[in-house]
Amino acid sequence: MGAHITFKRPDGAEANGYLSSAARGDAPGLVVIQEWWGLQEQIKAMCDRFALAGFDALAPDLFKGVVVSYHDSDAAMKEMQSLNFMDAADQTVRGAAQFLKRNGAKVGLTGFCMGGAVAVIGAARIPEITAAVTFYGLPPEQAVKPADVKVPLQGHFASRDDFVTPKVVDGFEKGMKAAGKTFEVFRYDADHAFVNEQRMAVHDRHAAELAWDRATAFFKRHLG
Repeated sequence: MGAHITFKRPDGAEANGYLSSAARGDAPGLVVIQEWWGLQEQIKAMCDRFALAGFDALAPDLFKGVVVSYHDSDAAMKEMQSLNFMDAADQTVRGAAQFLKRNGAKVGLTGFCMGGAVAVIGAARIPEITAAVTFYGLPPEQAVKPADVKVPLQGHFASRDDFVTPKVVDGFEKGMKAAGKTFEVFRYDADHAFVNEQRMAVHDRHAAELAWDRATAFFKRHLG
């Protein structure tokens, strides 16, 4: 349904990504950020699904062509640790947002796991973003504090999560409320990465569909 494209970063460098377009020509845009496995087929399928829901969805390739097998967590960790998160947000993700705004539409930002953390960073740093949704991902406080977030944010988190623990989520929610920020947070009796249907050991269909409905409703409310 979609296609691989090249777009410009603000610094003039080229970046690659997967774009899936909605049927309407003036659709709102969504930048979709990958997990630490790279630009997997599952992320491309999410873009296709967002397009069917009425959004132009672009997933930038933050790992520049590297895709890690789901069983190789060590390799995924190596790729994630080698990523410059601020450069990724300020340049690659912002470039994707600017590409989607070329038709004048509003643009949202979402991501999964590592991509969820990038989405929160983008919610604080990318002026083209109108709203953001994170799926089981939060950045460390030294990267972004709750008070730094500039747009409405929605979060979906798992109760059984050793990466973004319920305690971490509670702390971030408290910080958002203290800063007077708009933050909808949903918790699910599920495992980390419960949306990823390609990882059957953790996928929870009921939780995934509920989170999908909430996220798309949130974006339609804020992006039109």
